[in-house]
Amino acid sequence: MSRLDLSGLSVRPAQVWGGVRLVPLVRAEPITDLRLHREVYADDESCGSGPSTVAADRHTSYIPHGFVANWTGDGSPAASYGSQLSDERGPVACAPLHLPRKMVQRRPKARTSDGGRSGLRFLPLHLALDGYLALHFGGPSVVWEEWTRRAVREGLSPRAETAYRGGQVRGLGDALRIFEIHPGQCGVLVYVADALAAAFVVPHPDDYRALHPSLLHDLYGELMYQFALYGGPVPEFTARISPEHITSLADLRSAAERCQREWELQHDGLMAGALLDASYDVRQVYRMGRFRLSRFLPPFALHRTQHIGETITDGRGRVAYLKTFRLSDKQVRRGHVLHRLAAHDWHIGATAAAMGISGQELMRRVRHLGFEGLLRVHR
Repeated sequence: MSRLDLSGLSVRPAQVWGGVRLVPLVRAEPITDLRLHREVYADDESCGSGPSTVAADRHTSYIPHGFVANWTGDGSPAASYGSQLSDERGPVACAPLHLPRKMVQRRPKARTSDGGRSGLRFLPLHLALDGYLALHFGGPSVVWEEWTRRAVREGLSPRAETAYRGGQVRGLGDALRIFEIHPGQCGVLVYVADALAAAFVVPHPDDYRALHPSLLHDLYGELMYQFALYGGPVPEFTARISPEHITSLADLRSAAERCQREWELQHDGLMAGALLDASYDVRQVYRMGRFRLSRFLPPFALHRTQHIGETITDGRGRVAYLKTFRLSDKQVRRGHVLHRLAAHDWHIGATAAAMGISGQELMRRVRHLGFEGLLRVHR
């Protein structure tokens, strides 16, 4: 278990549009030997706008694009590329149906004079979602009397979760379009009704400028969709400086910097604590020179905000890339119950005793969480 290390990133004052709050993240020193860019899946045929369908490993999802990470082995700067230009007289290349077998695919090396550059294509957020959907996917490991033989043979199949595209989250599109991008900005925290919906971090400010619109195509949880739909406006950030001790521009600048530091401490302690204070089960997916591409799962503790996500970290564990997805309370309960069952060899009685409830109550919870197909009907 480990925590997210966002050292090197600092927050800037939030920008508010209705119920959406965007908190910019700025790097003092950008990472230059790792770069990210977007890859739109395209072929020679025009297919209109919209996401593609990807079936990978254990689930099928709609995705708008892939990310390509380029890095150098000797620490020299890497470049980002891959934009499309259109004169609006015809459709741009768009996303046909693709069925890759892997979430992560190595790209051919691009030979350069600086020692070579490597590339890796991966699907944003789907590394994390694949890890969550595959959580104890095999189902019961022992044929106890409560479980059906089909449950042991087929496990948690099929399993489905609901998510919403960013364009469906009320106010997010306007917020991303209207608000400015700060100098040095390498990420953003997205809040809906002052609940942390997602965190997005990239290595370099140029990467963020290119990928800023991709937030509108990302996946957000059902809870965030509901908060945006039914929640009201949130208060804007305001800084109040007392004029009593302001006698010069230097005093005014010092007071403004003090207000910014106070707001940063307040934000770190109150709003982002649920993301940074938790310990995660981190699984490495790919090694990229001095960087590691990993996905993480939370401890599935009840009555707490829980995020799944993926990271690229350097040799010291500091985050270079981060994308998270907030789970709903029901999704957390699913993970919690699955963890408890797996820890006790899927024995209903032993698991119920460890949870301090009756076996019948545990079976009721299993059914309520959507796993009723695993249980014998007569029970």
